[in-house]
Amino acid sequence: MNAARIARRRWRAKEETMSDTQDRRPAQRAFDPERRRLLLGATALPLAAGAGTGLAPRKASAALKTSARIVIAGSGLGGLAIANRLSRELDGARITIVDRKEMHNYQPGYTLVATGIWPVDKVVDRNIDFHPRGIEWVREMVAEFDPEANAVVTDGGRRIEYDFLVVATGLHLDYAQIEGMDVAAIGSNGLASVYPSHLAAEATWKAMDAFRAKGGDALMTLPATPLKCAGAPLKMTFMLVDRLRQAGTRSASRVEFHSALGNVFSVDRINQEVLERWQALDVPVTFNSKLVAIDIGARRARFTSPEGELSELDYDFIHVVPPMRAPDAVKNSPLPWQEGGFAAGGWLEVDKDTLHHRRYPNVFGLGDINGTPRGKTAATVKKSAPIVTRNLIDVIAGKAPSERFDGYTSCPLLLREGSALLVEFDYEGRLTPSLPMIDPLQDSYFAWLMKYRLLKPAYIAVAKGRV
Repeated sequence: MNAARIARRRWRAKEETMSDTQDRRPAQRAFDPERRRLLLGATALPLAAGAGTGLAPRKASAALKTSARIVIAGSGLGGLAIANRLSRELDGARITIVDRKEMHNYQPGYTLVATGIWPVDKVVDRNIDFHPRGIEWVREMVAEFDPEANAVVTDGGRRIEYDFLVVATGLHLDYAQIEGMDVAAIGSNGLASVYPSHLAAEATWKAMDAFRAKGGDALMTLPATPLKCAGAPLKMTFMLVDRLRQAGTRSASRVEFHSALGNVFSVDRINQEVLERWQALDVPVTFNSKLVAIDIGARRARFTSPEGELSELDYDFIHVVPPMRAPDAVKNSPLPWQEGGFAAGGWLEVDKDTLHHRRYPNVFGLGDINGTPRGKTAATVKKSAPIVTRNLIDVIAGKAPSERFDGYTSCPLLLREGSALLVEFDYEGRLTPSLPMIDPLQDSYFAWLMKYRLLKPAYIAVAKGRV
């Protein structure tokens, strides 16, 4: 029996035990074959041949001949994906990646490390293993963007001129906005935060593991800024409850969630679903409650309301999600939005449909840095990297961008060990399920399996420009 058939049987068996959620199924839109290809094109790779889910690669078009100098700022998933695609689809271009990072971290795996599912070594690879041949790698960071002069300046003082620029810097975790926060202290005194690094994720599991053994009071937090992987704070909450249940300490514990917003997720239907599930799990939520300070030694956190009212809470375990913004190099440049909701965070001013800069026609944005309504996930890069590639090639060829991005975002929302929701949505917050066999509001073993086993191979395929 092949692996795909086994997975389907396990999924069906799991679903038969969860009939209590059957009445919550939403009316679903017809699934999009293109999204299905994007979702399964690489995830099918580890499955046995003949499973029927693999699709043939799209027929390659002739490479465009050009001598264009292209600078890619950043070598996260977005930067690597477009570097690989451009190196294949352009003939003669000079492609330069500017980024100091020697190691590449599989950030979608951080929640699996932080909840004791994966060992930390599963999320660490060498950056150079994803680089296409023939590119230049400048092992420095962009310190200054000068789009008027079509140049970037590195923190080593090197000035690099370009004809076209792709900004894929990622974002900045602004822990400095939380008084007393010390990233180096994660893992001690009940302090957890999954976001900073693979080592922080590992240390977070250390703190969670120690907490679940005894139980106590846990505080889970959410800031008011745009977030990368906005589902991570929710996953951490669900998994903490599950770990307490497994340890037999749930009844001796209180887990509460503090959101600086009026919701816990930006998609209304998913927000409602999560809140209903937390109510059933006895996880109270305090809205408009912003974490502003922490005393790590005393295990005490301070929150403020929009009206300025302060409250202090003691804890045995706290998961800190920092405010997020653009890196200084972008924020302090001419590239961000100058007005509107994205201006304060310094987010890159791109057209949400083409991801083409609205004021600088030779600049594109890709990934977390973009000032768009949604889309700070690996799934967003998976869908948008081919679009940015094609639109950039259009501009190089003297044409208008021809491809449009709908804001597709996906989040396997962990509920407990062995179960997840596969949440997919677009700019408008509409649920856009790719696979008819997975209900986005129903517990699914298959969705868990995708997160646990299938998505990293897909991620690697995206980074190498294969899907």
